[in-house]
Amino acid sequence: MTARHLPDTRTPVIEVTHLSKHYRDVPAVDDVTLHVQAGQIYALLGLNGAGKTTLIRMLLGMIAPTAGTVRVLGAAVSAGDRSAWARTGYLVEAASAYPELTVRENLEVIRRLRRLSGTADDIIERLALAPYADHSARTLSLGNLQRLALAKALIHAPGLLILDEPVNGLDPAGVAEIRTLLADLAHQHGTTVFLSSHLLAEVARLATRIGILHHGRLIGEHDAGQLDHHRRRHLRLATRDDDTAHTVLRAHGYRPEPATPNGLLLTDQHALAQPEQVATILVHGGVPPTELHLQEEDLEAFFLRTVGSSPQTETGNGTRAEDA
Repeated sequence: MTARHLPDTRTPVIEVTHLSKHYRDVPAVDDVTLHVQAGQIYALLGLNGAGKTTLIRMLLGMIAPTAGTVRVLGAAVSAGDRSAWARTGYLVEAASAYPELTVRENLEVIRRLRRLSGTADDIIERLALAPYADHSARTLSLGNLQRLALAKALIHAPGLLILDEPVNGLDPAGVAEIRTLLADLAHQHGTTVFLSSHLLAEVARLATRIGILHHGRLIGEHDAGQLDHHRRRHLRLATRDDDTAHTVLRAHGYRPEPATPNGLLLTDQHALAQPEQVATILVHGGVPPTELHLQEEDLEAFFLRTVGSSPQTETGNGTRAEDA
């Protein structure tokens, strides 16, 4: 499958300017400005109620903004302008289908509505729906219903995909398949992908740019390749006598801090760059390390710190540990 009607790479595929949506006195989206370039995978992160779905619905013209403008594929989004929709695929909120029709029949309806030639066989294979092609949609699991919704969004090989929680309900293998599919669409076919997700680890592996939405406001944007520069790192160590280790390290110009529940933390750049030197100093000082780990804040901890929440991660401290 190849993407058709690829946008001009000089013009943003999505242009959101000072966009707001208020429900009475409650701002669901508050003065958001962002641009998405052709071929990007832009991931919008936010806690429940942050305004992600509201923003996506405004991108698609499903609801009108209180203020601001949206342009998609060069066209202003309004009730009367549908020029962009032939080149856009989307999945918003819960996956839906005609329950009494089979998977194949559901996709045939979409194919005919979009006046596409051929059959739906290619997209059925691509989304691993062949075993369920003749099953009615009401019998599908949540994961396979999500695959069907993605197939409907992709059937016309759009130049832009707008996806709200695209891997909702999928098992780990399904998540990996969708991640590979979206990456291939972007990198090999030039498809632009705008998605929201709460699966932060998946976002880190897939997105090329990340925006963080909190209480309706865009509080940060980061290129995925530069994200490491924003995540905290430290060297965690323990010895049989941390007080003496603290003194030894201070004498060599380091600035150790107490760790919880025990041990020491080092954030000095030369400690992070050469942890083996720290180990050598401690050995020569008579307090060899019993534990020495380089730890880096994971995406979830970085995200929660950015929005001001307490990290809750598998390691209990919002970091990923590596043996130094």
